[in-house]
Amino acid sequence: MIASAHIDTFTRENLPPAGLQPEFVFDLPGLKYPDRLNACVELLDKVVERGSGGRPCIVTPAETLSYAQLHERVNRIANVLVNDLGLVAGNRVFLRSANNAMMVACYFAVLKAGGVVVATMPLLRAKEISYAVQKAKVSIALCDARLSDEMEKAKPHVSELKKLAYWGKGGLETLMARDGYENFAACNTAADDVCLIAFTSGTTGQPKGTMHFHRDLLAICDTYGKHVLRADADDRFIGSPPLAFTFGVGGLVFFPMRAGASTVLLEKTTPDDLLAAIEQHRASVCFTAPTAYRAILSKLDGRDISSLRKCVSAGEALPKATWDAWFAATGIKILDGIGSTEMLHIFIGSPEETLRAGATGKPVPGYQAKVIDENGNALPPNTPGRLAVRGPTGCRYLADERQKKYVEDGWNVTGDTYLCDKDGYFWYQARSDDMIISAGYNIAGPEVESVLLSHPAVAECGVVGCPDSERGQIVKAYVVLRANFNSDAAMTKTLQEFVKAEVAPYKYPRAIEYVASLPKTDTGKLQRFRLREAAAQPTSEKLAS
Repeated sequence: MIASAHIDTFTRENLPPAGLQPEFVFDLPGLKYPDRLNACVELLDKVVERGSGGRPCIVTPAETLSYAQLHERVNRIANVLVNDLGLVAGNRVFLRSANNAMMVACYFAVLKAGGVVVATMPLLRAKEISYAVQKAKVSIALCDARLSDEMEKAKPHVSELKKLAYWGKGGLETLMARDGYENFAACNTAADDVCLIAFTSGTTGQPKGTMHFHRDLLAICDTYGKHVLRADADDRFIGSPPLAFTFGVGGLVFFPMRAGASTVLLEKTTPDDLLAAIEQHRASVCFTAPTAYRAILSKLDGRDISSLRKCVSAGEALPKATWDAWFAATGIKILDGIGSTEMLHIFIGSPEETLRAGATGKPVPGYQAKVIDENGNALPPNTPGRLAVRGPTGCRYLADERQKKYVEDGWNVTGDTYLCDKDGYFWYQARSDDMIISAGYNIAGPEVESVLLSHPAVAECGVVGCPDSERGQIVKAYVVLRANFNSDAAMTKTLQEFVKAEVAPYKYPRAIEYVASLPKTDTGKLQRFRLREAAAQPTSEKLAS
């Protein structure tokens, strides 16, 4: 292991033991990185050093930053982190914001200073914020002032958090304006120093922190970005995923910056907002979920999106009907792909000339994939089984026993059921666990159950995904009420609002069905598969007790 630059050694001490980590593969020539590496230097500083600092980097409704302007802003924030907030290399820094230029600048400032980014969704509530801060032992936070309410609610519950600075009301900006802060020498981090902890909801409802190295941020650019997406410096990226999602920060920040291109960041990313911004800013590369592509299709009349040349879909399965309709309307072949927070970004997905509509694709150059049975044996073609993958990135959970479940015999086992045809194309079948994928968001059914069960009206409940033509799936709750509570529309509204107040609003049950009892095993364990079967029926069917 390369000598770490981290003074705070928490992340290295909490990496999974070597025997529980996946086997990492660096066979692709472009993945031979030096021992000392700082991702900010590679993705930002070197662009400026090459004389391209005047090129546009980030475009938002509020401001446009060139690479040189972003470079200076990053330096100023890095100085604030070290000189005013006391960051030492290895400290975790919590970031909370919508997609905007300050979020990107804070992200890169943490990387440059040798810190570890813990980026989170702006929709998260105090309970979810507290969990991430406590799990990652976060000591410093930078937050958009517009999101201060839930941050302030979390503060009494997170003794680990020592310093908190807001931007948008002058606090962070005042510190950034100090004389001499325009320059900052990047921390001499190791290529395998942890620089990012990305949280993902697990099927148990307890989010898992996935740890990624400086070299990992470059590896996704030099595999998927270089060999499948193949963007260039004249491209302008746009999309809907939050930068707290690795799909979002990879597709909207790392990929364009590795190519010296520009990106359009939107705080509001409804299909209407996205379509208008594509047209206004002449975007050429789009990252979003299948639900957004479906919604945009109905709004194309009279709109000019001729600037688009690349469209990437991930986050949920892309229906062939959506692919066909988009191709018919635009002439663009959507690049489908599967990635995971554990793997950092897309690891199966084919470029335009080799893709097959309806298939996820072939492994991205640099990655290997196979379909296995319950014992880890490779299955023959066209046989459904568990998807296993390995490459230059992989699962490293932060102090979590679930590492043993995700990594088997050196392979990352993603929780997806796939089959691989005789030509090596992978075809998505279903999730293998209790994860609900709705409009690109991963939602753990047990997490929603735990919130509902804390309401005094709820005796029992089970939460599963229900097929939906617009969102792919919606969250559906089967609820057994306590005595003297009415199973009516008012109760449904009450429970929905209760969930929205406790966890990120996108997790709330859009459908609630009241039942007398839930299906269980002889030992009393909830049979979610029977709830999924019931939810999949065209019309609701009563559950057998």
